Amino acid sequence: MSLTNLFLILKARFKIAMAIFVVTVLTAFVASMLMPKYYKASTQVVVNYRGSDSVTGNSNQSLMTSSYLATQVDIIKNRSVALSVVDSLQLVENESMKKDFFEATQGRGDIRQWIAGKLISRLEVSPLRESSVMEISFSGKDPKQVAEIADAFAEAYLDRTLRLKIEPVKKAANFFNQQITALRDSLEKAQSKLSQYQQDNGITSADQRLDIETAKLNDLSSQLVAAEGAAIEANSRYGNSRGNANNSPDVALNPVIQSLRVEVARASAKVADLSERLGSNHPQYEAAAAELKNVQSQLYTEISRTNNSIKGSAAIQQQRVEQLRSQLAKQKLTVLSLNRARDEMAVLQKDVETAQKALDSVTQRFTQTSIEAQSNQNDIAILSAAQVPGSPYTPKIMLNMLLAIFVGGVLGIGFAMIAELLDRRVRSSDDIADLLKVPVVALVNKRPAVTGMKMLPGAQPGKFLPST
Repeated sequence: MSLTNLFLILKARFKIAMAIFVVTVLTAFVASMLMPKYYKASTQVVVNYRGSDSVTGNSNQSLMTSSYLATQVDIIKNRSVALSVVDSLQLVENESMKKDFFEATQGRGDIRQWIAGKLISRLEVSPLRESSVMEISFSGKDPKQVAEIADAFAEAYLDRTLRLKIEPVKKAANFFNQQITALRDSLEKAQSKLSQYQQDNGITSADQRLDIETAKLNDLSSQLVAAEGAAIEANSRYGNSRGNANNSPDVALNPVIQSLRVEVARASAKVADLSERLGSNHPQYEAAAAELKNVQSQLYTEISRTNNSIKGSAAIQQQRVEQLRSQLAKQKLTVLSLNRARDEMAVLQKDVETAQKALDSVTQRFTQTSIEAQSNQNDIAILSAAQVPGSPYTPKIMLNMLLAIFVGGVLGIGFAMIAELLDRRVRSSDDIADLLKVPVVALVNKRPAVTGMKMLPGAQPGKFLPST
């Protein structure tokens, strides 16, 4: 169908199309005027995207994720937030809400839950584009009430986010408090074990006592080495004096023995002289012989005493060596015992240090969580409160009329085409050609205007033949 035929059809069916158009527009206008008026109020909240806690300064990566705003939208639309709005505005006592509840449910169910669901159905939350600002909108019949509910949703959202932030911290603080009690008991037990061990072993300062005992051990070792050397020397001197006392250096260098040897030599010379002059029976000779014998006896006695002294000295040195060896062995055991005690005490001290570090760490976390639990700071703030709308949000009469004009025009054209299909008429020469399946030869009372047709010579106006 060409545009010409369409224009002719609409021209012929103008009344039908116009009637449909007028009815549609009037219907839309009347419906728009009869529709209840709904008002819409919006409040805006800004969300902190710094990603750090305002109290502790710790970084919070969850605040910087792309799903953070979507999570906040879900929180605002949560039923618990809506119930907080119902309670804060006392909507359960609102007569209009009561009436709507009884009309919708015949009084069955919880009115508080029903109102919360109704509020959620009229709530719109949308983050502004490329911004950390969210807009909370609510629509209803009462302009003042919608503004109050929008602001109430913002306040309930702030309260809910603060509670979601504080409640886990309070639980954590209680947990850390319990852990502090348990860790303090563990620390006290560890310290008690360490103190008891020190008392049982008489240890005041393990390192200081170990240093003293180690110094004693080193001193005993030095003394033992010196005593062993002295004992070897004493045994050598004793062996020499026992084999040949007269040639022993100790005997030879003894001043008493040297003096006695001089006297023995003098007495021997005197006896020899008297023997030559007086004979062996002379009283002087006998006196001199007796004196020589006495001096020799003293010499032998002194040599024997010196040998005994050397022997005693060797025995003393050997006894000292044995004593030092015994003391050194005991000192070694003492040092080993101190080393073992120090190692055991180091383990106990390590337990005390570990318990102390754990207690300090948990105490620090408890202090931090306690501060966070008492904080009322929020990452979200109300940017602008809702204003009482001066004009209804819906129905939008102008938009409805524009849509009605468009729809009415489409329906008018559609009904005109349907009427034409039900009662087909010939509107142009093309319709005749299509209907009869023959070419058009002439148009009566029309000037020749068809391309490809010409007037025959001598023919009357209105008679045409197709060109060859």
